[in-house]
Amino acid sequence: MSEASAHQDPPGSPRYLPIAEHGLIGDLRSVALVGTNGTIDWYCCPSFDAPSVFASILDADRGGSFELAAAVPAKTKQFYFPDTNVLVTRFFTEDGVGEVQDFMPVDDDGAEADRHRLIRRVVCVRGTIPFTARVAPRFEYGAQPHTVRLHDGMAIFESVELSLALTATVPLECDDLDAKVDFKLSEGESAVFALDQVSGDIAPRRCPRAEAEESFAATVAYWRRWLTSSHYRGRWREMVHRSALTLKLLTYAPTGAIVAAATTSLPEQLGGERNWDYRYVWVRDAAFAVYALLRLGFTSEAESFMAFLAKHISPGDGRPSGPLQIMYGIDGRTDLPERELAHLEGYQGSAPVRVGNAAADQLQLDIYGALIDSVYLYDKWAQPISSDQWDDICALVDWVCDHWDQPDEGVWETRGGRKNFLYSRLMCWVAIERAIRLANRRGLPADLPRWLQARDTIYRRIMKRCWSPARQAFVQQEDGDLLDAAVLMMPLTKFISPTDPKWLSTLDALTEELVSDSLVYRYDPTVSPDGLRGEEGTFSICSFWYVEALTRAGRLDEARLAFEKMLTYANHLGLYAEEISHTGEQQGNFPQAFTHLALISAAFNLDRALG
Repeated sequence: MSEASAHQDPPGSPRYLPIAEHGLIGDLRSVALVGTNGTIDWYCCPSFDAPSVFASILDADRGGSFELAAAVPAKTKQFYFPDTNVLVTRFFTEDGVGEVQDFMPVDDDGAEADRHRLIRRVVCVRGTIPFTARVAPRFEYGAQPHTVRLHDGMAIFESVELSLALTATVPLECDDLDAKVDFKLSEGESAVFALDQVSGDIAPRRCPRAEAEESFAATVAYWRRWLTSSHYRGRWREMVHRSALTLKLLTYAPTGAIVAAATTSLPEQLGGERNWDYRYVWVRDAAFAVYALLRLGFTSEAESFMAFLAKHISPGDGRPSGPLQIMYGIDGRTDLPERELAHLEGYQGSAPVRVGNAAADQLQLDIYGALIDSVYLYDKWAQPISSDQWDDICALVDWVCDHWDQPDEGVWETRGGRKNFLYSRLMCWVAIERAIRLANRRGLPADLPRWLQARDTIYRRIMKRCWSPARQAFVQQEDGDLLDAAVLMMPLTKFISPTDPKWLSTLDALTEELVSDSLVYRYDPTVSPDGLRGEEGTFSICSFWYVEALTRAGRLDEARLAFEKMLTYANHLGLYAEEISHTGEQQGNFPQAFTHLALISAAFNLDRALG
């Protein structure tokens, strides 16, 4: 037994909060997870994919954290300041009520962006409450030593790569590697903590109460102003808007990149090895996110992502898997080597902790469909694409016409060898079909005879070799008989009519084999080996795809019930991780863009169908 697995804690261990017991704040450059106990236990500075400063969610002892809470027994509740990404954690004690308001200032001009300021404002709203704070950064995922010193009342944490300054309106003390303070507030009183990155050209700066108040008001105004772009007025508006706000938090403003999730290595199964780093730009996830945001009326995010594509994902870079890598760094870099951090025990002892992602080198043919579909919708709903962008699309489509029939690792990034997956074929069909639509609508030059022939060949191939007469269902891969929830995308992409008899029998087969109380498993790894040990929970994006498939099939009562049930699995703030366990707990990286974009799409289509 490894040292890491020997440390494994039972569920509910006080050393680790449940994954769902967190809220997310951010400044469109990085994010922090704030627990319902008031502790920031995940924060990377200065960007999403930079090494962590606080990572106690991955190692309670070595990871580092920013604790701030009532110093007496308290019940806690957490909520978002309405229509914003400002998080409020409330403490209810025998002697009063207090709250911590957490936010990272964000503004339209990005003037303060390089400071990466994280503000924690403590307010006593009733009675008198003692508070305690301990700031314990651990640089470079807890592997790099640092020093701490008091300078003019500020705590300066210095490591080789990064320095941070902590300012507070209460007197700080230094204790070994940490800063700490105990203080008491009476009704109406407040205290402010601000953590900044400091460097040669960014000097430490205090954050007096008046400035914190101004930053709070400006940040609230920013998020509310952003949300006014939404056209959505339908049912479940609060959940849809929370999902949109979450997708925005996962956007890297300097480049327009959208990361798949805020974290790395939160386990898909406690004690299992399915722990991955999701702090990168998956072409598929980002393209789907653009679709969801465009649906609601947010065009500037789509425009920024198109700029990212034009700059970093241009065809013909000579990669062996064709023009596209499946994922990129937030700055467009292609080298994302995967390594394990053996010194961290992992969430509740679930090692390994990984940074980087070896799936970057996989062949996943489905990404071409997701990408070109998002470009097609951007051209349709936002603004027409340029001639240079059309040339890039033509190069991609020509490549797909030549390579669509290769085996690949597929949408689920299996590590058990390449196969002829239906979903990969389907999305190659989407890539070509959307490009044909775009060419016809705009009158753009294209090799239409070749594209039409390839599109129709793929269609016939799927219908012939991915339909199982024995199962009366479309199946995971050619000439197989295993079911896979990815086929739920067939009617969603308009490949097949949602009321086609073959599709309806497929939907029944999926319901019988992969659906559990509205929750949907991707596939059964015991009969479809994916090269990894262990089990996993139900996949939340598949559950929302299922809702949408039921909706399009006209089974609205079932769809609405399944959707309402899915909403009960969200955390207290409306956030979702990647998966849901047998007991209803959130599993995997958190929060996950894939889940939230699928919620938006399902809600939009179900609301429209209900009238």
